[in-house]
Amino acid sequence: MRQALATFTFIMCLAFLAGPIAASPATRVQDEKVAAASPGSSKPETIDGIAVRIESDIIMDSEVEELAAYQKLVDGKSKPRADLIRELIDQWIVRGEAQAAQYPQPSAADVDRAYSELQKQSGAAADFKNHCAEARIGEAAVRRILAQQIYLSRFLDFRFRPAAQVDPQQIEKFYDRELVPKLKKEGQKVPPLADVEPQIREVLVQREIDALSKQWLDDTRSGLTIDIIPQGAGQ
Repeated sequence: MRQALATFTFIMCLAFLAGPIAASPATRVQDEKVAAASPGSSKPETIDGIAVRIESDIIMDSEVEELAAYQKLVDGKSKPRADLIRELIDQWIVRGEAQAAQYPQPSAADVDRAYSELQKQSGAAADFKNHCAEARIGEAAVRRILAQQIYLSRFLDFRFRPAAQVDPQQIEKFYDRELVPKLKKEGQKVPPLADVEPQIREVLVQREIDALSKQWLDDTRSGLTIDIIPQGAGQ
């Protein structure tokens, strides 16, 4: 029985029911504002515009474009610009809190593992390289975003897990109303509740962390000075 519970399909079932974990991919914060055209060049350089002014900082158009490219690589498509900007603002908030708390960055090994897992989803290394080319994103950018994703999601877990309480009634409700119907629909064997309780608890804890993180971000965002620049106007 326990061997069956460890199968990939069962873990994927729990992951599906858990929903997305807080913390979407993050990008770097740039230090300078806008790149100028090269003097004497017949071809002006691409100018990086400002997408958002947030407090005394900025988020650049290139960061929005890079996140869009990463989403296209991972999900096959990117979200609308307004949603991308919202994600980057939230990442800016979390990153500031994590840095203030001196939360440790992920190790190079952590990033290597995440990159390898992402690469495996495409099968052969050549296929992944082609997908990156199609999404117009390079390996360095993918690794940078993965590093930030790990950093921010771990910090949110660190901050909100102590407050994420789950009781036995919630576990039973999840088992009866979500897990059992899904497994039956897929023709899989339904394990006893006692065998899957730890996995269900973690799913529910992650959901609670998501909810607490969202509320905190909403509250924090509302107190910030944020100016979203229309596309093309910040150049």
